[in-house]
Amino acid sequence: MECRETMRWASVMSTQTNPDVALGVLLESIREQMAGDPTNLMLVFGTGHSEDSWSVFMAELRVAFPEATILGCSAGGVIGGGREVETGTAISVTAAHLPDVAVVGFHHDGETSASVSEAALGWQARLGLEPEHQPSFLLIPDPFSCDPVQLLQGLDRAYPAATKLGGLASGGDGPGDHILALDDQMHRSGAVGVALYGDIEVATVVAQGCRPVGDPMVITRCENNLLIELNGESALGQLERFFGELDAEDQTLFRALPMVGVGMEKGRGSYRQGDFLIRHLMGMDRTNGVLAVGAMMDEGQVIQFHVRDAESSRQDLEELLTQHTRTHAVDQSEGALLFSCLGRGKRFFGVPDHDLGMATRYLGGVPIGGFFCAGEIGPVNGQTWLHGYTSALGIFRSRGWS
Repeated sequence: MECRETMRWASVMSTQTNPDVALGVLLESIREQMAGDPTNLMLVFGTGHSEDSWSVFMAELRVAFPEATILGCSAGGVIGGGREVETGTAISVTAAHLPDVAVVGFHHDGETSASVSEAALGWQARLGLEPEHQPSFLLIPDPFSCDPVQLLQGLDRAYPAATKLGGLASGGDGPGDHILALDDQMHRSGAVGVALYGDIEVATVVAQGCRPVGDPMVITRCENNLLIELNGESALGQLERFFGELDAEDQTLFRALPMVGVGMEKGRGSYRQGDFLIRHLMGMDRTNGVLAVGAMMDEGQVIQFHVRDAESSRQDLEELLTQHTRTHAVDQSEGALLFSCLGRGKRFFGVPDHDLGMATRYLGGVPIGGFFCAGEIGPVNGQTWLHGYTSALGIFRSRGWS
């Protein structure tokens, strides 16, 4: 009976400031973890390193792993090797051996003139992939030169059933400050990404860091992003009633950062953690009793108000990881990527390695790499969204094809 190759992942981190020393440490550890298996995907995330250091990294990684597609970016903090590093200098490298998986790398120049339909056709022609290929995408846009919402809309139209995951490069103050890495090229604008298709499956956990408060309500009248009526009554009136029923602690949290969860599937009898798209409550019109929300809405959708703090975010991530382990066998997970908001981390939770540590425990210790983002990309109810204050986790395993 023929022995089937298995997927293998490795994740390493170096905080050495000298790029040659850092790379030596990384290469040795990667080779040890990969145990002789060839690498065909490599993710590189660095913080505090100069462009010259990046040139060293990309050139040497290309020599050491000539068959790998290399993807990465500069960031305000990096994740890998069992650690989250939010300050100082560090580089994280995640390597994967993906048998029977094709990896297609691409650079998107950030052009926004095409319609969504035109962009969808353009993606299919450019990548040479049809929806039937069932690809998954890893995406790293630059926040100053690429409209990530339009990018996601085009890819969602082209590949509606495909998982898209990633984050916006971070740490820069303006256009040209970020490095986007693809193979032996370094870009300063647009977006870089890879499409993966074949014997690979990507499950996602998108923890938006909020806890629902009050009861779900049905939108009975709205206009674009304006909530006019909830359960047949004034939206503002319902908000005031709901707020008055909260305890003092939740009133303080909601007043500081009022959030609205928009149910993305009409007609559901019940909702649980992860079923809502979380958006800001942006304002209110007291004269007309109307609320403004940072999302387009439709009548018949369900909304529920939410609060956010460190404990709510901890509970949210833990509940979603628990749900994941109920439906996915932990021993089948091979590796993971974590795209976490710059607003999370030690400064938010008060302890180091919070999100990474929890993900590692629930996923059975698989290698995990990633970075702290200026916006996180992940799906909610089959549609891809740009999030904030979120940890978007991609969990990789084989489909089990022979």
